[in-house]
Amino acid sequence: MNNQGVLAERLLHALRDYGATEVFGIPGDFALPFFKVMEESAILPLHTLSHEPGVGFAADAAARINRGLGVAAVTYGAGALNLINTVACAYAERSPLVVISGAPSRSEQIEGLVLHHQTRTLNSQYRMFEEITCAQTRLDDPEKAPQEIARVLRACRDHALPVYIELPRDMVSVPCGSVPLLAPAQADPAAVAECAEEILTRLRQAAQPVLMVDAEVRRYDCEAAVAALARRLGLPVVTTFMGRGVLGGHGLPALDTYLGAASHPQVRDLVEGADFLLLFGVIPSDTNFAEPRERLELRSACHVLGRAVRIGHHHYHSIPLPDLLAALLTRLGDAPEQPVPQGHVTYARGLPQDQQGVAPSDIACALNDAFAVYGPMPIASDIGDCMFTAMEIDHGALVGPGFYATMGFGVPAGLGVQAASGQRPVILVGDGAFQMTGWELGNCRHNGWNPIVIVLNNRSWEMLRAFQPASRFNDLSDWHFADLSPALGGRGQRVQTRAELKAALDRAITDPQKGQFDLIEVMIEPGCRSVTLTRFVEGISQARAKAAAAMAAE
Repeated sequence: MNNQGVLAERLLHALRDYGATEVFGIPGDFALPFFKVMEESAILPLHTLSHEPGVGFAADAAARINRGLGVAAVTYGAGALNLINTVACAYAERSPLVVISGAPSRSEQIEGLVLHHQTRTLNSQYRMFEEITCAQTRLDDPEKAPQEIARVLRACRDHALPVYIELPRDMVSVPCGSVPLLAPAQADPAAVAECAEEILTRLRQAAQPVLMVDAEVRRYDCEAAVAALARRLGLPVVTTFMGRGVLGGHGLPALDTYLGAASHPQVRDLVEGADFLLLFGVIPSDTNFAEPRERLELRSACHVLGRAVRIGHHHYHSIPLPDLLAALLTRLGDAPEQPVPQGHVTYARGLPQDQQGVAPSDIACALNDAFAVYGPMPIASDIGDCMFTAMEIDHGALVGPGFYATMGFGVPAGLGVQAASGQRPVILVGDGAFQMTGWELGNCRHNGWNPIVIVLNNRSWEMLRAFQPASRFNDLSDWHFADLSPALGGRGQRVQTRAELKAALDRAITDPQKGQFDLIEVMIEPGCRSVTLTRFVEGISQARAKAAAAMAAE
């Protein structure tokens, strides 16, 4: 623990003790005292960005890549309310994000006087965050603050969900006791044992079981244990859309990704033909299952999500995933490892270096080629065809809003990945999403970051056009992002052909400059989509047409 005695420093030390490695933020008047302490104490590195949504996405991605806590610090009202969408994304996708908001002091709460940044009441902001966080506290009592900080941070860590801390500006420098480091909430050993035994019984009875993994496996740092379980049982393993990249680098055969009706036929048949699905951390969402066919037996599956397990009609509560995995592996004892079935999907290699125009799938092929030569790099992807393109890249570290599907995630998330991991990332982003948050790249220079940014520029919101092609509101102007890059402190190049893409990517990888991003603006014809997005649109359209016909027949 620490020997400092003021509340703000106690809070910063506690954040570090519970797994945070940095803070992302934007100062404001109600948060200035806290930012001053952060800067002068240097307990955690502080990275300032340009707009609160970027702060939230960067902190969220840092939590995802480092399996720790992400921290976003902002001011009251105008700052914190700008974070609402990013915190909602973190909640929906189960990311442990800590929001710290400055707040007015008690002496400022004068009857009859409304403070700037205030909405309906001074408590309105707190109530808004109650809806999208799993625990909240206002640090207005220095005697209770240590236990309150510990309670909230443990909830963030245990549940892998956002939490909210409000820090009045007159409380920043008050004396405060040490914050205890609480152990994770304990599970009932008997309940864990019974649950593990039921799962193994169901697996032994199944002729065609399948293991499906999602992002929560990474959140709780369970990838090695899940890989060991798959080997002990010889289970075929697939990921979800949002779980792409989970188990990458753990020695399993190439993993497939299940996308419901949009899956490769072999993957779809494997999953939908399973007589027992073991779902670890899988959010049963439309984006993860992409309108599956009727024969997908989700009701009889084993769902392990959010410290709860459901097996058919049996429900087990307060069962942490790490505890369950330990119990499963203990029961398997020294059983020899079984061969894990090979994946069905191969990823494109050998991009032709010709004068043909670039399609999104060519970008995936170019990155597969580059990673084979130079080594893998973490990927941060926005939503849209860039995310579907990422499904065609070899499994590796990937962060993206695959379930909540908010635009604007990619660029600040890539910055968060580099800040938290120290690894240079590749950022995949469409031109529409880049218009939202791409300008955060201007912060690379003072933070020492140098991501490679690939902008898929088709002058449109192409994924929206895929479902409503006739609407002109999906058209976007050509902003010439590569030309704007030097003003933001980066190098930019616009490419039109596959040969130019290969050369630009090689140059960006082999000639990194600290604090200077590389932006490759890939010009793509409107209507040209990745193979995976094309399959997704066709699958969704067919499923919806079938559902509409069935309703009409009733």
